[in-house]
Parts: sequence; C-alpha cells; structure tokens
Amino acid sequence: MNLSKRDSKHIWHPLTQHKTAAPPIGIVKAKGALFWDEDGKEYIDAIASWYTCMYGHGHPEIIKAVQQQMEQLDFVMFSGFTHKPAVQLSEKLMEILPANQQKIFFNDNGSTAVEAAIKMSLQYHHNKADKRDTLIAFEDGFHGDTFGAMSASGISSYNGPFEDFLLNVKRIPTPQEDTIDEVLEQLEAILSENKCAAFIFEPLVQGAAGMKFHSAKGLDRLIKKCQENDVLCIADEIMTGFGKTGRNFASDFLECKPDIMCLSKALTAGMFPLSITSCTQRIFDGFLSEEPSKGFFHAHTYSAHPLGCAAAIAGIDLLGSLAMQQHKKRIELAHEEFADRLKENSKVKNIRTKGLILAFELTKEMERYGTSRSALYDHFMKQGVCLRPLGNTIYVLPPFVITDDQLQKIYNSIEHTLAKL
Repeated sequence: MNLSKRDSKHIWHPLTQHKTAAPPIGIVKAKGALFWDEDGKEYIDAIASWYTCMYGHGHPEIIKAVQQQMEQLDFVMFSGFTHKPAVQLSEKLMEILPANQQKIFFNDNGSTAVEAAIKMSLQYHHNKADKRDTLIAFEDGFHGDTFGAMSASGISSYNGPFEDFLLNVKRIPTPQEDTIDEVLEQLEAILSENKCAAFIFEPLVQGAAGMKFHSAKGLDRLIKKCQENDVLCIADEIMTGFGKTGRNFASDFLECKPDIMCLSKALTAGMFPLSITSCTQRIFDGFLSEEPSKGFFHAHTYSAHPLGCAAAIAGIDLLGSLAMQQHKKRIELAHEEFADRLKENSKVKNIRTKGLILAFELTKEMERYGTSRSALYDHFMKQGVCLRPLGNTIYVLPPFVITDDQLQKIYNSIEHTLAKL
C-alpha cells in the first residue's frame, strides 16, 4: 500500500473532516522551496509549510547545526539545568528583539507560547493582589488551539464547540486608518467596565483570518492606552516573526513595544518544534518573591530542547545574512509587480502586499473549508503549487530561497486558476 492508504488505517489529521476529505498526499522529500510526493510529482511550497521553512527545506547550515548538537548533547530537562544552546539562543534573540524584551521562556509550539503569555499576564496581576479576569483581543484573531490561546481567538470554525468553556475575552475590531478613533473608544469602554489583564494581538497582519492587514498607527494608540492602564500587551508574532513583514518582527513597525512576545514557526525554520515567550524585566520581576507560589510554575517536558535551540541559532544567523536580505527584497519586488497585474482582473479584490506576504480575495464568496475552497486547493495542487486558500482569500508567503522561476510559476498558476473561475 502507498503512504496514503497506510495513513488511513490509524491517523487522525488536523483541520480535517475525514468523512469528506480527499486522502492526504504522501510526501517523501523536500529541498529548498520544493517537495515531492511518493509518485515523484514536484510541488512548490508557496506558503513555506505554514510559514515555518523560511530558509527553505533542508538548509545545510541548519542541518549541520542540529547534527553537531545531537552529537554533543541530545536533551536534558530544563528545570534545574541549563545548556549552551539555550543561553546562546537567548543572547541571539536579544540582538534582534525590541530592546524592552529581556527574559526568555521556552515552550514547544505556538499555542503553548500564547498559553504561557496569558498565564504570565493573569498571574502577574494576581501576584500584586490585583485580580483581573478579562482579556482583550481582536475580532477574527487566531492564537492557537489550546484553551487559553483558543479563548483569545475569534474564529468560530475553530472555537464553536468550546465557547461555553473559554476565558472571558472582550473583542474589538482591528484599527484601519479611518477607524482608529472609533476602535479606541471601544477599547476605552472595555477598560472602564472590566478588570482587564492583557491585550493580545497579531501585530499588523492577522494570518488565519485571511492575511488581513491593519494600521500600525492605530495599533500603537491601542497599546499606549492599555499600558497606561497597566494592561499587559502581548504581541503574537508566531506568524509574522522572522522577516515575513519586511522587518525582523512586525513589532519593529511600532513605536509602542509589547510587554510580551510569542515566537514559533520560523524560529527553528521548521526543523524542530520550539517556541518562545519573551517579556520585559518588569514582568519577570513581578514573579520574584520569598513565596514559592509566586513563581511561574509552568513547564513543558521539552522546554529549551538543545536541538531546537541549535536550529534556531542557525536560523537567526541566516536571517541576518546578506543573501537572505537580498532574497527578501527580490520577493517583495516580485509580489508588487504581480499585484499590479492582478489589479486588472475583475475576479479579485483587496490586493495587498507586505514583505513576503501577497494576499487578495476572490469576488466569489466561499466557506472557509467548503467544497468550493477545496476544489480551489486541489486545482493548485494539480498544477504543482501548494497554496492553501483561507475561504476566498488566496495568499502567497514563500521561503526566502524560492527562485524567480518558481515564483513566476506560482503567479501563473494563480492567473490560470482565475481564468477557470
């Protein structure tokens, strides 16, 4: 039996209705911006495998770093111990994170990074005998699938069955250039009527919502207002981090820096599951006490895994390299040129680019995981291009190392698909 048939015997896949879904495609090899299935068919990874493999699959520098680390120290628990890769990674991150970030807490995926951030925020106030029970989040945000992260998320297709069990969250719209004052008024009302612990947001780009953009100026004003009220601000940079928006982090576009940041996905270039929750010195100091119970008693078995840390260190070195910076600029220009081409097409709307992200909506409406969207996904895959439309939103977020020819194949596939609609 092929991989797909063997898979069907025992495996339960994420984001899948197995009653109606097509069998999964068995992938056997990946390199650069490409991967291949078990029949030898080649695909362009046009979304860097959920924005993780930003330096390309199987980058030799990252492989080398992980191999060397494996031979030196494979794993040791991180409670009561430390190790060189964790220390080096913390130092590397301090070089590129906003200057107010001073402490690093290790987790193992994006959801758990957010979970830790939410728990930090709630306990920070609790430690000061200031019980606060409300979070503030954007409408249509997505922060993960564990309960705290899911509570902060606002997409009902993920949250529906669990809404009666979630944390208390008040939602506001994302600020657009012409709605900043209105959104700020809504925030002020929430702050006055609730005991708010934290404001969590995806800075500038909401990924799972459909690569929706919002105003940096507006977000700055919201952060400023929250911080004036001792409401901790959590930037979920799991999707946006590590160069995707044109800067190292989307928070680099902001004047008001977040108190807490969540990092994962491209942190280890897809090579290993690892995540970071960083915070300011003030937040860390809020847990210092002679009372053990005021410490942050939160842990994961694989926290600060040496192999993941080694991959992350190599990835950060690549991020700052001249080659990757040149690739980034090349892709940005290509996206802008293709966006201009798309403007002539009556079947698309709201065309937008930011850094390595290109996105637009079809004028035809589609359910997020409906049959029309699935047919669209299948059409791209048949052309050898891996794109995962979010309802009627089509987006491209390729690895830095994608070639010009591969980019043009993605663009041509999109235009071919639009012609068929």
